[in-house]
Amino acid sequence: MKTIYQSLLLAGLLAISASTQAGDVGVGTRPIPGAKIMFDGTRQMLDDQWIYWEGPGFKSSMPIKWKIVEDPVDKGTALMTDDPAAAGGKYGAADIVTKQAFRDFRLHVEFLIMKPGGNSGVYLQNRYEIQVLDGDKTKHGLGAVINETESPYHAYNGVGKWNTYDILFRAARFKDGVKVERAMLTMYFNGIKVHTNQPISQVWGGPRSGIDGGNDGGKGITDIPGGLKLQAEGHDVRYRNIWIKEADLTAPNTDF
Repeated sequence: MKTIYQSLLLAGLLAISASTQAGDVGVGTRPIPGAKIMFDGTRQMLDDQWIYWEGPGFKSSMPIKWKIVEDPVDKGTALMTDDPAAAGGKYGAADIVTKQAFRDFRLHVEFLIMKPGGNSGVYLQNRYEIQVLDGDKTKHGLGAVINETESPYHAYNGVGKWNTYDILFRAARFKDGVKVERAMLTMYFNGIKVHTNQPISQVWGGPRSGIDGGNDGGKGITDIPGGLKLQAEGHDVRYRNIWIKEADLTAPNTDF
């Protein structure tokens, strides 16, 4: 029987390590070989790796106002999204983004929603949102590639518990400045595969949402990398154990 790695290699995913298998997913998964830790629970790493996204709705100011708080479940600390500038659901007012930009990558991010209705979001390339929203099972809901897939709500661990997204993402491809292939991803939600080679059509939410959100109604995707962004919407959502491994996915296949 072929291993997962052999299958990926045959598909042209040459940059993904042999350790990137379906077993390397779920809450508490340690970084795979070659991955870069983006958040380890410390204020120093928050300051070293992250900055506010100063988009058209930006209302906060440096230093980052997000708090380092006690992990409500396990020993250690986590990052809390409750920035005062975003109170009342003002997305884009105090979102944070990695200083480093990425094209293709394998991502692991863990989140915990403290109260019913808690709202945040994980943005790939500061463009494409994977929704974090307790109680919503629609295409705008939890775990959805926002507005493009149904919410895989069945995989959710619930309020007050840690959850994780494990994603292999391939950026849109261009030829002579024209987009010829859409962005694509495969995602595990708490270790359950919920999206496989899911294409992404556009940036949703307008210019306050992310890069290219104001270009042709979000359809004007450009060929520039972007950072991982986390959204503040005035809710208490917490993050920990965030890591990324850069990749070079030559073939249009993200299945892992």
